[in-house]
Amino acid sequence: MGRDVSNRRLRAGIVGGGKGSFIGAVHRVAAELDGQAEVVAGAMSTDPQRAEESARAWFLDRSYASYEEMAEKEAARPDGIDFVIVATPNHMHYPVAKAFLQHGIHVVSDKPMSFSLEEAKEEVALVEKNNLIFALTHNYTGYPMVRQARDLVLSGALGTVRKVLVEYIQDWLMEPQENSGNKQAAWRTDPTKSGIAGSVGDIGTHAENLLEFITGQKIASLSADLSTFVPGRQLDDDANMLLRLENGAKGFLTCSQIAAGEENNLNIRVYGTRAGLEWHQMEPNTLLFKQPGQPTQIYRTNAPYTSDEARAAARTPGGHPEGFYEAFANIYRLAIADIRRVEAGEKPLGGYPTVYDGLRGMLFISKAVESSQQGATWVDMNA
Repeated sequence: MGRDVSNRRLRAGIVGGGKGSFIGAVHRVAAELDGQAEVVAGAMSTDPQRAEESARAWFLDRSYASYEEMAEKEAARPDGIDFVIVATPNHMHYPVAKAFLQHGIHVVSDKPMSFSLEEAKEEVALVEKNNLIFALTHNYTGYPMVRQARDLVLSGALGTVRKVLVEYIQDWLMEPQENSGNKQAAWRTDPTKSGIAGSVGDIGTHAENLLEFITGQKIASLSADLSTFVPGRQLDDDANMLLRLENGAKGFLTCSQIAAGEENNLNIRVYGTRAGLEWHQMEPNTLLFKQPGQPTQIYRTNAPYTSDEARAAARTPGGHPEGFYEAFANIYRLAIADIRRVEAGEKPLGGYPTVYDGLRGMLFISKAVESSQQGATWVDMNA
């Protein structure tokens, strides 16, 4: 704490994300997109040879055989990393983050935050104790039109929120990919690696986070029906949930990885007493605003009529497509700015998913599984 980071790029390390990983490369591009940080070190695989090959392919200055060694040695170096990127399977998120937090190193982690709710609670305590920045890459909150949607809700343009519909549906696990050598499918469907949930933890948490981010309302209780359609699969690949929000609004959340013909279809609709809105991740530069008896208004990214927060998240002139990498990078840009503030003895400003959002996500997973196991009974989401 207190190192001078005011006149240089931040130094980042990465754990996981080695050869063959999609998300590891996304993290690196996002972290470096604004020129505010550079990935210089990594423990990119539990296989030492694979770790070394991955680090060499990225031209990293330093490669480590384990994250424990990396945390210890980087903390001791005068030119050690300022933050670590956690891009491992779920079961390693907490132990990796813990090792670096205990050495005074900030963390940017993939979601879900941990393997269990108990670990999530311990992680919150660690972050608070060490006064460190912890950012969680719920990257969809980084889209400009998601920020615009949130502004419309919080400004009262929709009136009081009454109903929310959110869905995240894919088809990539409609066949038993885990049995045909697909590494990503193998760990995501393995309860020893993924945790107590499959689709709910993998994509359902994105839907939950997007709902709470845009509406400003927490899910108060839920009734969940989790299903496993592929024979022999150990975790859910489909889920349907009824929701009650803390202000009395009602909602429906569905997530599925067996929806034939779907790619990466994340959509949300919010309806209030005055108006409604609609956003689709596969057409992210457009937000629909609907008023009864009026033509639908179309908001577009980086237009002069959008909110300050929405324009701040835009990276290209209006009419130029923006997407996944840019939204991911917005999380990093905000987190890096807060790391600089904390190191200078200032208070963080936030604006990105934090350890508390991670705790909400793990609570959501736990309660969804609990509800489904009890026959889709209503369970409280109070932390």
